[in-house]
Amino acid sequence: MSVTTSLKLPAELKARIAVAAEATGKTPHAFMLDALANQATLAERRREFVASALAAEQEVAEHGLVYDADEVFAYLRDKLAGKHPETPLTVKR
Repeated sequence: MSVTTSLKLPAELKARIAVAAEATGKTPHAFMLDALANQATLAERRREFVASALAAEQEVAEHGLVYDADEVFAYLRDKLAGKHPETPLTVKR
């Protein structure tokens, strides 16, 4: 079910949206809905990323196990080159 929301747009922004919408074959309404949905998705993903980073930080604080960055980069380079490198080992921090 849709609900009605009012937006007061500056005239210049409204004109820009109209041009952009026309270029994509959408109505200004559809263009704005897509833009708002995309921004909501980005905000949700950002929150998930930050929550994941904070959880990882907490895990390191609790257990002290980390990977040596140089070993991880070497592993990734070898993996991308089609080699079969050994997985880096964790070290106590």
